[in-house]
Amino acid sequence: MACSQLARRPLSILRNCLSNSTSARRSPLYLDYADSQYDFGVFRRRFSAEVPASEHTNLIKQLREMTSSPIMDVKAALIDCNWDVEAAQTELRKRGKVLASKKSARTAAEGLLALAQNETKAAVIELNCETDFVARNDIFQYLASSLANLALSVENPPASAAGFSSVGPEYLEDLKVNLDHPKLSGETTVQNAVTEVAAIMGENVRFRRGFVMSTPNGIVSTYLHACPGPGLGRFAGVLSLWAEDQISSSEALQRVGSELAMHVVAAKPLFLTRELVSSEAMESEREILRSQAESTGKSQLAIEKMVEGRLRKYVEEVVLMEQKFVVNDSINVKLLIGGPPSLHVMSECHKIHPHTILDDLLTVLDILSKEVGSSVKIGSFLRIEVGEGIQREGTSSASEPVAQAA
Repeated sequence: MACSQLARRPLSILRNCLSNSTSARRSPLYLDYADSQYDFGVFRRRFSAEVPASEHTNLIKQLREMTSSPIMDVKAALIDCNWDVEAAQTELRKRGKVLASKKSARTAAEGLLALAQNETKAAVIELNCETDFVARNDIFQYLASSLANLALSVENPPASAAGFSSVGPEYLEDLKVNLDHPKLSGETTVQNAVTEVAAIMGENVRFRRGFVMSTPNGIVSTYLHACPGPGLGRFAGVLSLWAEDQISSSEALQRVGSELAMHVVAAKPLFLTRELVSSEAMESEREILRSQAESTGKSQLAIEKMVEGRLRKYVEEVVLMEQKFVVNDSINVKLLIGGPPSLHVMSECHKIHPHTILDDLLTVLDILSKEVGSSVKIGSFLRIEVGEGIQREGTSSASEPVAQAA
């Protein structure tokens, strides 16, 4: 009998333990934990019912189209924001701006020039990025065009002695620009717009410089080369022409102006006339030429003659009015501007008189000058190239040349 009672005692102990364990599970502390787990489970089930897994792909695609952000960043933002598209878009913009700030020190030597103009005024800006892949993106191109239009709308920009005005980031970055693009819209400052595009592109984007040229009594002619779209390019030539009798427009002026703007891009002039070549530039070139000539071992007299001859050649290469016209290298720009010629008329004249010398062409120029109604002159010119003067990796630094003339 005692043995049976002893045998049953462990069973009672075990029963009591199980009873205590059950009451422990029903304790307030456990109930709170259980309720919290239950609530979380309900939330998870309720949320999954609102945004089923089958919709996740569509949401990723939708946000990707809205922001053009990398797909992994889009997915991470949606997960962090519980698949709320609007919240994820805001989160992506915040992350992108931080990333853009971190990348602002990286070299941005690619990009585009954007041009906007009317009959008497033209504006050109340079927007840089790190790769030509981004330069082909429509968001980047839209921003570049918007900045050019903004520069064109600026009233009374600061003038320079060179005949054009500089409207760089220090002048435009605080101005408001109105954007109307599916992925970039609303009114914001230029600086914020550039930062937002940098965030979208994932690269350093930089508004580098801008120029405005105008003429009250003539026309402004432009030419863009390597154009991915209207008003965009990698090389730009801008040139102002005016007539002495203040004629504001002429078919001949427009025709020759476009040809001369193309000439500026191709021939890369640095000065308008011989008189505008700085003494520092002449002396620097003279020293270089003298050093080259002395290596030949010729006499001092021969060296001086060589230097002077090469110096004249240098002037012909860098002075616009002395250069051979790229459309017709039988004449130089000075002769061309003596009265803006029609290349078609010149070619027809040459067919009739194949042995005509340059002096005889003055008759053709006089006729064309009558067509314009007055003697025509170049006011100023400007040549810009994407990335010129920017030190790239593995290259030495260079100045930022802007071909110009007063």
